[in-house]
Amino acid sequence: MHRGGVLAIGEFSRLTHLSVRTLRRYHDAGLLEPAIVDAASGYRYYTAEQIPTAQVIHRLRELDVPLPDVQRILRSPDPGARAALVADHLRRLEAELDRTRAAVVSLRRLLQPAQPPLDVELRAVPATTVAAVEDDVALDDVLAWYAGATAELDAAVDAPTGPPGGLYDNALFEDGRGHVLVHRPTAAPPRVGRVHPVTLPAVELAVTTHAGDHDDIAVTYGQLGSWVVANALAVAGPVRETYLVGPRDTTDPTTWRTEIGWPVFRVTDR
Repeated sequence: MHRGGVLAIGEFSRLTHLSVRTLRRYHDAGLLEPAIVDAASGYRYYTAEQIPTAQVIHRLRELDVPLPDVQRILRSPDPGARAALVADHLRRLEAELDRTRAAVVSLRRLLQPAQPPLDVELRAVPATTVAAVEDDVALDDVLAWYAGATAELDAAVDAPTGPPGGLYDNALFEDGRGHVLVHRPTAAPPRVGRVHPVTLPAVELAVTTHAGDHDDIAVTYGQLGSWVVANALAVAGPVRETYLVGPRDTTDPTTWRTEIGWPVFRVTDR
């Protein structure tokens, strides 16, 4: 019931669609202090002006915003700062959703009753001079680093003679940090900024093609690895990828095609 212009917790609960238990939890966490707490009875009373605040807290908690961040959002007098805090959390949520979607795609493929046989080619690749950008990169930073490196290559290479590619050092996967090199083949590799000529050594590759985006490319890597072991081969050197069709070519990820090439040598005859 009303008490001198304030609302009892039950009425406030009905108006905000938040349970009494939730409101008490918000109070205990220091997120939403009642306007009045009766010293004798301990009853909590709220004002109508607190309704939007209660609903904001509820929405933020639905988005799993941590309690300290909720407090900072509520206490910030600057609307821009509040919006920035929310935007930062939404970006984290989107990244988590992307990881969840990728995991679901991989699981669906892995749990198929029968996997189609992998088409693998052993290919001898001659030494090739390319325009490249390279650095030691943390695994978590590879995508951002790759985007910047390929943008530099696109700006520097006027007449590429083939699709872009990358070399990924084993340490990148084993230790979480390793050497990464992205490149564009061209007749006259320039030297501009981070872009410089590199001669990729001759190598024998076990090559297969991954279809679609990279959400489940690890599954294709696993299948290729199984094929390599079954054929008495050993991996020797950094993995090579060639981006035959990708986001630069079409926005339809179902048409993307990535060649995976593992440098190999034969260890025994079976």
